[in-house]
Amino acid sequence: MLSHIHLRNFAIIENLDLELKSGMTALTGETGAGKSILIDAIGLVLGDRAEGNIVRHGADKAEITLIIETEDTPLAQQWLIKQDLIEDDDNQCILRRVITAKGKSRAWINGRPCNLGMLKQLGEQLVDIHGQHEHQSLMKKGMQRQMLDDYAKNENLLKNTADKYRLWRDLSNKLEQLSSQNNNHQAKLDLLRFQTQELNELQLTKGEASQLDDEHSKLSNVGELITSTSQSVIQLYDADEQSIYSNISDVLNILEDGKTLDPKLAEPFEMLQNAQIQVQEAADALRQYHESIELDPERLEWVNKRLSTLHDLSRKHLTTPDKLYHKWKTLLNELNELDSDEHDLDALQEKLEEYKAGYLKTAKRLTLSREKAAKTLSKGVTIAMQQLGMEGGVFSIKRQKIDTFSEFGIDSIEFQVSANPGHPLESLIKVASGGELSRISLAIQMIAAQRITLPALIFDEVDSGIGGGIAEVVGQQLRNLGNNRQVLCVTHLPQVASQAHNHYKVTKIKNKNSTSTGMLVLNKEERIQEIARMMGGIEITDSTLNLAKEMLETKN
Repeated sequence: MLSHIHLRNFAIIENLDLELKSGMTALTGETGAGKSILIDAIGLVLGDRAEGNIVRHGADKAEITLIIETEDTPLAQQWLIKQDLIEDDDNQCILRRVITAKGKSRAWINGRPCNLGMLKQLGEQLVDIHGQHEHQSLMKKGMQRQMLDDYAKNENLLKNTADKYRLWRDLSNKLEQLSSQNNNHQAKLDLLRFQTQELNELQLTKGEASQLDDEHSKLSNVGELITSTSQSVIQLYDADEQSIYSNISDVLNILEDGKTLDPKLAEPFEMLQNAQIQVQEAADALRQYHESIELDPERLEWVNKRLSTLHDLSRKHLTTPDKLYHKWKTLLNELNELDSDEHDLDALQEKLEEYKAGYLKTAKRLTLSREKAAKTLSKGVTIAMQQLGMEGGVFSIKRQKIDTFSEFGIDSIEFQVSANPGHPLESLIKVASGGELSRISLAIQMIAAQRITLPALIFDEVDSGIGGGIAEVVGQQLRNLGNNRQVLCVTHLPQVASQAHNHYKVTKIKNKNSTSTGMLVLNKEERIQEIARMMGGIEITDSTLNLAKEMLETKN
């Protein structure tokens, strides 16, 4: 539940700290006092969009802080834990929003910065707000469908239906596009098959052109390589006493005695020893190379032909031999993509039928859920209409199957009403007068609210346009809702306010230079005075006070 709210420089409120209690709380006050300001502030801290004009005149920013107890709100608690915004054993959440006079906004959840989307996601699990102009939205069929889906708790079904619709729609669009491009697609496919045929037969390997160039250079000069390696081995090692290895051995023998006379000769002695070892290793390596190479005219001829083929195909494909392998792989990828099931019209058509069947299966489940909820909601609203002074009135929800697919399913939803006995049902949009529409909207909201599991419900002057005994019924219904959840109700009717468990009065405070709004928590005597004021008259008489007292005592 909402437990505390603090406002600073918001609208005409300079500073307000208010404890919010469980049960039904009535918010009353004279016209223009700002009764709905508190509701607006709660909406903003729960993600509504804001403008700079909500900042109090002369201030640079408005601040809203809302404290929420989440112990009895498991979904909100789980969301906060998942977002790492609350500890498992913490049952309190603090929301804060700051709005500047220039219209810029910042928000925090438990001290951590967040965006409006996060506030809205959290708010949807905490509070349901019914505004005083909500009956106007009933004139839109889309809102009628949404109201029925909300009542039926079709959130998951709607999501699944929308997901399956998008799969069907996207594939349908793709199939239509490919069908119109089929001739071009086939021509491109034939060209790619022709282009890759020779390259497939060649079976290139990566870096082959460079490797063949190196091998060709070696095979072309193998005679010279044999001679040069043979001579090198002789000079390094095999020339007996004239070899480089033998000469180094002679120098080492000379220095052997010298390094004992002067230690400084040890370093060059060691260097010559290492050089002798490296000369021997180089000679061995050259000998092995010399023995491994031989004249191979057949291999040289094959390499020449292979290189010639690579150069011919490179010119044909407008590339170079070292890039021919990459060109081949690119053409293969294009061919595989165009020749896959993604471009197979028959396979795509079969897949489209599968998507269609999946969509219809889910959409029909949504239809069944709507039909069931429509019966219950229609019955409840019809009963509520009788209680609200529309005796003999009937409310019904008409569902029609539509031929086209949409993300909202295959149904057209229309609210219908018969305001008077014996009159046929007609569209709510056509037959309801302003007063009737207001009462029907209130009846729908009252019945729908019984299904809502959110911990807090807010009604902002939804009782406008009614009075007398009907107003008393509205108050009783709101009080019943407040028996197991938190209900905030902005009202101008004493019959409604007298039913509340708690009563706050909104007052306008004026001085020479400014005007601000305050909020008082009323005790029993103050409630009597406020209820009497709401009942009207220039002067509050003893009779009015006694009636106000009776209303409170009877209902509380």
